[in-house]
Amino acid sequence: MTVMEMQPGEIGSLSARIYNKVREGLIVGNFAPGERLLMQDLAEQLGTSVTPVREACLRLVSEQALELRSGRFVSVPGLSRSRYLQIKLIRMALEGLAAELAAENVTKPEIDQLAGFHSAFVASEKAGDFGAARAANRSFHFGVYRLSKMPMLIGQIESMWVSMGPILNVYYREIPHEYVGAEEHDHILDALRSGNKAKAREGVENDIKRAATSLLRYFEERQLA
Repeated sequence: MTVMEMQPGEIGSLSARIYNKVREGLIVGNFAPGERLLMQDLAEQLGTSVTPVREACLRLVSEQALELRSGRFVSVPGLSRSRYLQIKLIRMALEGLAAELAAENVTKPEIDQLAGFHSAFVASEKAGDFGAARAANRSFHFGVYRLSKMPMLIGQIESMWVSMGPILNVYYREIPHEYVGAEEHDHILDALRSGNKAKAREGVENDIKRAATSLLRYFEERQLA
């Protein structure tokens, strides 16, 4: 479990700042499925009292990102094939739409920036630095989605990534996978360069579907319903 300390200059209510810290930890895969988060431990790591930690955790419980187990701790949802399939289908719909809209709005400097994120992703994968790879992958995808110019849509996508982050933790640590994302990233970039909305959506959808193959095999082998 990794939660960064609060910084004195961070703005917003204490509960909101803790919420953002824990949420970010979930997105980047710092927490594993089924991991138990003791509220007192979180409070000590963040240098605060338990009350705002509890408020933040209950907010994440209401968003189905965490599960309430007792008054003392919450848990990351366990690995579940049925939960993953829901996340997968919703991600394909929302992220595909965002990619379509991005193809209408993207500029050459923005494409160059996305290509830089992609290059960092490929380099990190080859070096076996999976933490850096996850970060670069996220920068690439959200770089695309922000081009949709639809903050509400981006917010919904982020919520799906909160649920997906712990699954990716397992994907990178435990699951042999032939597909890591580079090919479809190239297809997405090509679609954005040509302004092809359908191809942009297809690239994002294929990226999600191809990663699903190894995950679904993993669930089947372990009989995770």
